[in-house]
Amino acid sequence: MKIITVIPAYNEEEAIENVVKGVKKYSDVMVVDDGSTDNTASLAENTGAQIIKHEKNIGKGAAIKTGLERAIEDDYDLIVLLDGDGQHDPQCIPLLLDGMDGVDLLIGSRFLNMAPHNMPLPRRISNGITTSLIRFVTGYHITDSQCGFRVMSKKAAPFFTGISYNDYVYESEVLCKASENNLVVGELPIQCIYGNEKSYVRTRHVVHYLMFTLRLLVRKMLRRI
Repeated sequence: MKIITVIPAYNEEEAIENVVKGVKKYSDVMVVDDGSTDNTASLAENTGAQIIKHEKNIGKGAAIKTGLERAIEDDYDLIVLLDGDGQHDPQCIPLLLDGMDGVDLLIGSRFLNMAPHNMPLPRRISNGITTSLIRFVTGYHITDSQCGFRVMSKKAAPFFTGISYNDYVYESEVLCKASENNLVVGELPIQCIYGNEKSYVRTRHVVHYLMFTLRLLVRKMLRRI
């Protein structure tokens, strides 16, 4: 079985080498450098990752779509998604891969069967609100809609390459698209490491996400009519 891990990355030179080294133990590695202005791409390539580079920063969702398109083209059976900032522990990859039996999309949950004490409180609150909304709209009984540590099958991946969002909204829309296409979504617990990593979420992203949530509610109401 061919397995690849796609790592979207933007200015992650401090963490990317260790992330790639950890992932290489379990799968092929592709780093999609989303217009970094530091040494992310060269460090990842020297560590053994396949590199795709955006000339300018477009957004995490765009980087994921670029990686998925290449993984589909290269006929990988399973595609792992993992952030490049060191929050996700590559040692969880085998656990998530083992959970793919009968599942199209598997989410690594920071909330399933545990309390994420190391997650910043504002992030915990926003995640809880968003996850409740996604549960309402999709019907999936998930606990963590925002985690970027995921695995998808090659059957599922093509459904997510045409999503119009390029920013952080993309990961929520993936779950909506999965629901619309009757894909099986599962969860398994993971732990994340929170340190001094940078946040690239800006006011415009928050506004964009608010608009997205309004559209979700409209979609739900239209389905009931």
